[in-house]
Amino acid sequence: MPSHIMLSYQWDDQALVKKIHDRLKDDGLPVWMDIEGGVTGNINDSMAAGVEEAVVICPFMTPAYQASRSCKKELNYADSREVIMVPVMLTKNWEASEWLGLITAGLLWVDFRNAEKDEEEFEMCVRSLEEEIMFNAGNLLVVEEPQGEEVDHPEPSKPCLKRKPGRGFRHALSKLYLHDSGEQLTHPTDDRNTVELNESPGDHSYWEEIKGSGCKYYRNVVTNRYLGFDPSSDKVHSEASPSVSEEWLLLVDQTDQSHQRAVIIKNKHSGCFLAVQDGHLIGLMSYNEDCKWFLE
Repeated sequence: MPSHIMLSYQWDDQALVKKIHDRLKDDGLPVWMDIEGGVTGNINDSMAAGVEEAVVICPFMTPAYQASRSCKKELNYADSREVIMVPVMLTKNWEASEWLGLITAGLLWVDFRNAEKDEEEFEMCVRSLEEEIMFNAGNLLVVEEPQGEEVDHPEPSKPCLKRKPGRGFRHALSKLYLHDSGEQLTHPTDDRNTVELNESPGDHSYWEEIKGSGCKYYRNVVTNRYLGFDPSSDKVHSEASPSVSEEWLLLVDQTDQSHQRAVIIKNKHSGCFLAVQDGHLIGLMSYNEDCKWFLE
């Protein structure tokens, strides 16, 4: 049975990946890296075993990774086995293309572009990676209690790694949460419910992510209704079953420097970005700061 998180990287980034490996391990995650006892005997056999026993594979994306034949072989094999991928971006002002762009298209990568700036940045990046791993595969991993040393004055304990029921979206500027009210819209013949903004998180603010054809659907974990957008009325709503108005693209906001898992939510059918202005949900045809959300 697959059991670990595999770190896939190009040799130039070994020091950073080793540091990440150690932190994930310290936090109780089952993590695999070639230089940490992962490779014995024939390297191809060992790497194949690493992939075959992986619940998640994290490719650390750089131009050198994309140019590496070994990395290509490794990730293609993981893709063929449908291993869950959580990509990590290490390079500024660059996008994956060719075979790497094809494999990772539509996946939400974790931003490590400034991870080596200082320890605080590194910690935020690691937390983002852990949260994305737990969101995608928390139910498939055995997470151990972190083993800390006994000290006279222990530091506050880190949050326990648990899988959340879905994605939570908090608007970057207003700090409001995307929330399904469960209440029907004005017209009784309309099967749409009101989606609104809420000051505090709650069960109605979690959305299950469901993969579609070149898109994602977001189903509220309480109401079981799908997030949608009607460009004719400029209204955000929820419906009992998905249609083209419920097709979304979730993209990394590459302009953000806060490392708070900033994303852009774009309606695939209308091309509108989900935004908040004057305390109201709207759709915008072009991106600005009103379109920025944080994953929680």
